[in-house]
Amino acid sequence: MGNTIVDIKDLYVSYKTFGGQVKVLNGVNLYVNQGEKISIVGETGCGKTTTVKSILRILAKQANINSGQILFKDKDVLKMNNNEIKKLRGSGISMIFQDPTMSLNPVFTIGSQMSAVIKYSGLPGCNKTDVQTELAIKALKETSMPDPERILTSYPFQLSGGMRQRISIAMSLATPRDLVIADEPTTNLDVTIQDQVLKILKQRVEDKGSSLILITHSLGVARETTDRIYVMYAGNMVETAPTKELFNQQLHPYTKALMDCIPKLSGGGVSEGIAGRIPNYLNPPNGCRFAPRCPRAFDRCVNEKPGYIDVGNDHKVACFLYY
Repeated sequence: MGNTIVDIKDLYVSYKTFGGQVKVLNGVNLYVNQGEKISIVGETGCGKTTTVKSILRILAKQANINSGQILFKDKDVLKMNNNEIKKLRGSGISMIFQDPTMSLNPVFTIGSQMSAVIKYSGLPGCNKTDVQTELAIKALKETSMPDPERILTSYPFQLSGGMRQRISIAMSLATPRDLVIADEPTTNLDVTIQDQVLKILKQRVEDKGSSLILITHSLGVARETTDRIYVMYAGNMVETAPTKELFNQQLHPYTKALMDCIPKLSGGGVSEGIAGRIPNYLNPPNGCRFAPRCPRAFDRCVNEKPGYIDVGNDHKVACFLYY
């Protein structure tokens, strides 16, 4: 690791609705180094998917990137023209979506869809059908898919959810990528298949030397899969640290609350969860967005937004308790 692949700086994103501008991302800062695996954890609706979709510029038409920078290999994605964006999506970054049923076209075979991905990657020789088929079969074998030749002639609806998700992983890594984004890739899978898919994803990313951004609700998944964790709340990254460091010491009250929600092998009953709910993005709090739910909030938290404080060991927290 070393060179930074992606560097998001002070990113603000809102959505236009009938009720007004929904202010979702509130100055997000995030970076990923070459070969590094990071995860973004947080409750549903905190802006995780909006953050990663901004990198590929695939946000909904109602979205507006108000300010900030998204640097990919030191080039601002937000200033790229259409041809540069197509190249970025074709060979620089790939994304595995939450639901493979939605990301695979039901009226085309797996082979035709994988061939299209390989063809438009820009690699030399990839415009030849035999090369596309060879790379597709190789990618399927790498994800432990049985009988890949048959799979290429199948349609998505003929395959199980776990097989479709493996195909999504194979498509994302069929050609070299600098960055792979995985948005809750195991949501609709049973527990045993989830473990298999995550192990395959981690192994394939490491083998290819790609970087990884994994979105997950599960701190356990983040612990097993990634090197560093970002904790996100209501459009803000409230804490980041290497995985081991974060599990040894949580600083932000929200991170501590998330950890308390994890079931313990020793028992102790079922967690009651975190009191309250994510704020209304139409009229979010002026200061720390977690302040209305925070048991340790004081006046400054209500009136000012905290910036990152570096506490050492690559551990940063956005909380006035550490100023």
